[in-house]
Amino acid sequence: MTDSVLEVIVPYGEGRVVPVDSGQQVRITNVNGQQIADTWVFCRDDVGEYQSAEHTRVHVNSLMPQLGEEFVTNHRRAILRLDSDSCRGAHDMLIAACDPTRYQLLGAAPGHRSCQENLRNAMSVVGHPLVDVPQPINLFMNTPVLPDGIVHWLKPAAQPGDAATFTCLLDVYLVVSACPQDIVSINVPGDIRIEVGASSSFTGISDRDPDSVVT
Repeated sequence: MTDSVLEVIVPYGEGRVVPVDSGQQVRITNVNGQQIADTWVFCRDDVGEYQSAEHTRVHVNSLMPQLGEEFVTNHRRAILRLDSDSCRGAHDMLIAACDPTRYQLLGAAPGHRSCQENLRNAMSVVGHPLVDVPQPINLFMNTPVLPDGIVHWLKPAAQPGDAATFTCLLDVYLVVSACPQDIVSINVPGDIRIEVGASSSFTGISDRDPDSVVT
């Protein structure tokens, strides 16, 4: 067990927001396996500054940070550090969050839930209903880019209990949406667990693969 000070379950198809202080750790766990977790991080003192996929790719010279590397904001400040990852990098930072128009184009019935609406609904709880919708960190999303540049849409490799752990480097709002995508076959419905604890609360304790940890 950990000394986590907060645990939040994100039910399938819904979103949740959690305030996290600079220096605290966050662990995001795929409870049932193969559920995508769209994840955003906004600065609490200015929600116009947020984790930026495009700036992060430049910062780390890669499609996704590796263990020990940082995610940065649209102001190029470090906002998160990746501490452990039992999926060994099987995540995505290229695919936009699903939204009502996406589901309309896919033929879904009106009112289908989306990660965009989950984000805005979650942020409205903390007084920010009109935030931008940045490119998310799509944890557990398995969309590798093939040598010819084509994106391969696969179901997540994540197994039950797989997790990624981060240290927050600024005071933030963390938002996670348990993606409701049920038309394109890339997602298996399940819950996502968010845990927030003091520094080093989670690293190496109960990720499914304890070898994939920064020490």
